[in-house]
Amino acid sequence: MYDRDVDVPRLVAGYHLDDAILPADVTAAAHAVVAVTGVAFTDVGLNLYRDGSDSVAPHNDHLYEIVDGFPIALLSLGATRRMTIRSKMRPRRIFDIDLEHASLLVMSYKTQKHYDHGIPKVRASVGPRMSLAFRVRPH
Repeated sequence: MYDRDVDVPRLVAGYHLDDAILPADVTAAAHAVVAVTGVAFTDVGLNLYRDGSDSVAPHNDHLYEIVDGFPIALLSLGATRRMTIRSKMRPRRIFDIDLEHASLLVMSYKTQKHYDHGIPKVRASVGPRMSLAFRVRPH
């Protein structure tokens, strides 16, 4: 983060969708997401939020790590967690979206330019949630 190594407050993994070691369940999820979106995603990032203390700070994806014109699709599995989306420019707008089990949120490339998104910590008891973030990466 910001050119420093820091602990990540969740568990993470990533795969190219054509990896031979791609788990079968991730392959099945990828096929389902491609069928709904019509986008030939190349990569998936997995994020496991073990409980309410796991989080990700507001951020946007680095534009050099994704291909212009292609969306990012987030498939949520497990406990419902709230995602906060906030505009970078004034007037400040904030959207809270409860990501329920099996929900799919699709964010455009332009969303990364104009908005930050994150999963805040919560004090309430909440079960585990896995997020599969599908992207089209540059070659």
